Amino acid sequence: MSFLQILWFILIGVLFAGFFFLDGFDFGVGMATRSLAHNEDERSQIIETIGPVWDGNEVWLITAGGAMFASFPYWYATLFSGYYLILLMILFGLIIRGVSFEFRTASDPKKQHIWSSALALGSLIVPFFLGVMFVSMIQGMPIDANGNMSAGFFDYFNVMSVVGGVALVLLTYLHGLNYIALKTLGDIRERARNYAAFLYWVLYTGLVVFAILLFFQTDFFQVRPVGTLITVALIVCFAVLGHIATFKGNEMLAFISSGLTMVSLVAMIFVGMFPRVMISSISDKYDLLIQNASSTSYTLTVMTIATICLLPFVLAYTIWSYWIFRKRIALPVVQTAEVVK
Repeated sequence: MSFLQILWFILIGVLFAGFFFLDGFDFGVGMATRSLAHNEDERSQIIETIGPVWDGNEVWLITAGGAMFASFPYWYATLFSGYYLILLMILFGLIIRGVSFEFRTASDPKKQHIWSSALALGSLIVPFFLGVMFVSMIQGMPIDANGNMSAGFFDYFNVMSVVGGVALVLLTYLHGLNYIALKTLGDIRERARNYAAFLYWVLYTGLVVFAILLFFQTDFFQVRPVGTLITVALIVCFAVLGHIATFKGNEMLAFISSGLTMVSLVAMIFVGMFPRVMISSISDKYDLLIQNASSTSYTLTVMTIATICLLPFVLAYTIWSYWIFRKRIALPVVQTAEVVK
């Protein structure tokens, strides 16, 4: 196992972590259009908070998939073929989310609620099926010696994977509520904080259930006990910190903490998987490992050089775009006021 192979395994983890941190609050905001807002004006206020950034945030997922294809083609082949229908549902959710932004503003005002509902539905579908995919993957799937996955319904959907999907929906919703509290003025801001303060108690229950299932349904505590314990502890610590920040009205800290909760969750998955990229439930001899799933050393070298050259510009643009749209959104018409503290 070479340094570049390990580096790209980590970089793919970083890309997924960045996706869940940034696009995670997009999903939460989308769900909040039907569960938090009381009328179309409030829905417009909520949607405007992510209007300038949501499409850029989704690029992190595309980049993660592209990086996996280029650096670990056998991982990509097994994952994308084995989870074809799950990924199709994720794509469907992303599509109806994307069109809902445009059609909601272009359609008859009386029909705006239809596209608001489409936005909420798409925002729920994506994290749920992503949670199902990642959690079933760490449980192990029926992968043979050739890397082919022949899975049945209950390999994808079982108690742990469904709990994981629901937990990710809840995490993204909480992240979105914290973002709404950070980016809005008026009643919606206070309502978002109150919803988040209550839902953290639900999250704690979910984390306990997930930790128990993680212990009994995966081998993470056996193969990576220290790393798994550290990452699980980080998940809990960031969740508690976010809850405390919500009660104290520290909206920026609450937002960062909820984002880092999901980052820690991604870290737990990648730490527990290492040095595997896919786990076979048939036999550990059929596990797909970093060293036999990666591209050639030359490919990884070229990719590393390109990343070093381009990444600073991408990060600079991302930071600049968030700085430009840093102001809060107020009612009755979408307008900006008061710089976020």
